[in-house]
Amino acid sequence: MTIHDNAHPLPAPETKAELRQALLDIEAWEASQKDLWFWEKLGRLPFQLLDRLTPKALQNKLALAIDEVGSFVQTGGRYLISEQSVLDELNRQLASRQSNPALAGALTLGEVASLPLAVMDGAADEFARSRTLFATAQGATTGFGGLFTLAIDIPAILGLSLKVLQEMAMVYGYDPNDKRERVFVIKCLQFASSDIVGKKAVLEELADFDNEHRQRDAISQLQGWREVVTIYRDNFGWKKLFQLIPVAGMIFGAVLNRSTLQDVAEAGKMLYRKRRVLERLRSG
Repeated sequence: MTIHDNAHPLPAPETKAELRQALLDIEAWEASQKDLWFWEKLGRLPFQLLDRLTPKALQNKLALAIDEVGSFVQTGGRYLISEQSVLDELNRQLASRQSNPALAGALTLGEVASLPLAVMDGAADEFARSRTLFATAQGATTGFGGLFTLAIDIPAILGLSLKVLQEMAMVYGYDPNDKRERVFVIKCLQFASSDIVGKKAVLEELADFDNEHRQRDAISQLQGWREVVTIYRDNFGWKKLFQLIPVAGMIFGAVLNRSTLQDVAEAGKMLYRKRRVLERLRSG
């Protein structure tokens, strides 16, 4: 994403000390990811049982949905989002911090990378909140029907995860229309669904992501995107088995989808925020 000359004054950028503190906060968050939630420890087993319970027709629908999500890496497909809603939210965040809110109305996509972290963070938190609420309602709806609506829920939560990660990308000044950025989005998805070993591997891969050579490597690695998406599905483990109970599955579906989207949105926010902080430290 190219940074253009500002069409209107923007708030002053962070100082070096503020950027270093932001980086320390992000690294503390990364360290906290070493503790797996109870469900992850209990539920790594297990989608084999769910596969046995799922009729072949529903399995075929799941496979088709996973293929569609995988095509996101190559073409973006129907999962690419409009930039206008992101710009509108950034404008609202900027206006709330401007002494003259009218100046914020002309914000353009090219200026996003120059915005203060506080504006970016505010927009990221708002998208995380709204998408989590949507996922909670969706989980309750699909949980009502037990097994048969689970085939709808898994591809739906995958699609919503991709949507919120693209919003995080744009909030921090990166363009998901770029194939390289779609690779980063999938890596964020992989991080959110991985165990301790997987999270460490993703962080190592992303440490030098903006190096052109590493970007080419990452794109070639994602020829195996199906493995990433399949792991994402499998890591639901026992959590989704609880959702198989008709009616009672509403509660499980709402809670589980909420936690899933919260994890994905948080990972996207922190990993994109880290990229932006590191870029500013290097350029300063």
